[in-house]
Amino acid sequence: MSNTSPFFGVEQLEDTYDVVVMGSGASGLTAAVRAAHAGLRVAVVEKADKLGGTSAAGGGVIWAPANHLGAAAGYQDSEQDGIDYLTAAAGDIMSHEDIAWYVRTSGEAIKFLDEHTRVELMPLTRPDYHMEWPGAAAGGRSLDNAAFRADDYPEIAEVLRQPTYFPLLTMVERDDLNGRAPDPQLLTDRAAQGVRTMGGALVGSLTASALDNNVHIALNAPVTNLEYTSDTWHLTVADTKTITAAAVVIASGGFDYNERLRKTFLPLDVTPIGAPSNEGDGLELGMAAGASLRDMNALWGVPIINAAGQTYDGKPTGRMGNVEMTLPGSITVNTAGHRFVNEALNYHDAARVFANIDPHTGRAQNNPAWLVFDHTFMSKYPVAGSTPGQAPAWMLQAESLPALAQQAGIDAEQLLATVEKFNDDARQGVDTQFGRGSSEQDRHLGDASVTPNPCLAPLETGPYYAVPLHAGTLGTSGGLATNLDGQVVDRHQQPIEGLYAAGNVSGGVFRNTYPGGGATLG
Repeated sequence: MSNTSPFFGVEQLEDTYDVVVMGSGASGLTAAVRAAHAGLRVAVVEKADKLGGTSAAGGGVIWAPANHLGAAAGYQDSEQDGIDYLTAAAGDIMSHEDIAWYVRTSGEAIKFLDEHTRVELMPLTRPDYHMEWPGAAAGGRSLDNAAFRADDYPEIAEVLRQPTYFPLLTMVERDDLNGRAPDPQLLTDRAAQGVRTMGGALVGSLTASALDNNVHIALNAPVTNLEYTSDTWHLTVADTKTITAAAVVIASGGFDYNERLRKTFLPLDVTPIGAPSNEGDGLELGMAAGASLRDMNALWGVPIINAAGQTYDGKPTGRMGNVEMTLPGSITVNTAGHRFVNEALNYHDAARVFANIDPHTGRAQNNPAWLVFDHTFMSKYPVAGSTPGQAPAWMLQAESLPALAQQAGIDAEQLLATVEKFNDDARQGVDTQFGRGSSEQDRHLGDASVTPNPCLAPLETGPYYAVPLHAGTLGTSGGLATNLDGQVVDRHQQPIEGLYAAGNVSGGVFRNTYPGGGATLG
């Protein structure tokens, strides 16, 4: 960094701080701003050369029941409704204490961000993922970020991690597109102006808030050793600098890009689509310091499309495929030619079904699967970022469904039967097999211009197309065990003095459930 940059080199860091935060995602930066706001001397050390981790690369939505912004916008909600809903969603694995704690403190966190930082959150008209459960809300719990540009800190735009593929739109703007392509001129203008949206807006506004509070932020600053001696934490940064702190917050992200840890803990083979710097460094440092672990098989699942070997920072990645699965005129089938899930189901629960094991082969029954659609669909909607009406070379294409099935290795006879059944249902607007489009949450990502069901349309116009879908993850969500104060606990479930964890490096509060849009950042 230049001498005038607000960001620090490793050697510029001071020798001692009250709090050192490992990681610059939303959880780490929120912890840093909160501590600095309380008058503490704080440093954030980021392993990568870009800020924000998976938070900056993703959608940036936060799920918080009974928050004051939703109430001000007129959404009906209450703490008791939030408790009732979370009890229905996860009451078998979350304690009543945990549920009440989350509903109360998530609202408090949103209030702090709104009143004491540059974060500008907007309630979304986005229903909870299970509107049939008690306490569900039709909107106001999922919070979007306003478009952000820090004119007084232009350096932020230079060091902020770029999105993997999300366009420079707010979630409100994206939801209003009904699955269609955005205005290219708007995207060009925003890129030229250094505007960020979604997760980039959240991390950008948190970074500016941290700088406002004199937080020292260093890039290219991995913590390579962590020890507690003489009532003080000693951190070795980039093997060259030792700093001490009374407290350490490990917020270094999940282990989604560590193949060794994935194979050890996760229940299925997944393609990660977060920040490739998520290699489990903080997790293993916490383990070496005596931390207990929790829910190590948990992850934020999502079906993904890997378009033409797409990479991010040189690592294989993909794009969330849930919108394409939901829009009318497509179906998702396995290689046997069967549909196996309501394609409009929220992406976390849909991804679970990719892990099903075929009892006859012992192999994954639905991973990979295939998104199959017709020419009408391809002409209306961008598939994995493609231009509507222009099929890219990586898409399988054929004039007939049997020919398409042969290319993809799908059972042709069964695919024809599946499409025939689906088309009959789609013309009536009712999916008799899985109920696609029958609920408010299903219809949210459908095409409102299609009636009577915005998630259903027959596949009947050749040529036909197929794109492989794989099980993916936004990040792992198991890790260091913490108590309700964020303190890391040891194998006796006692707090380790001065050691805290937040975000995907810690054992997730929802215990591998996904109650609503933005649960990851919530």
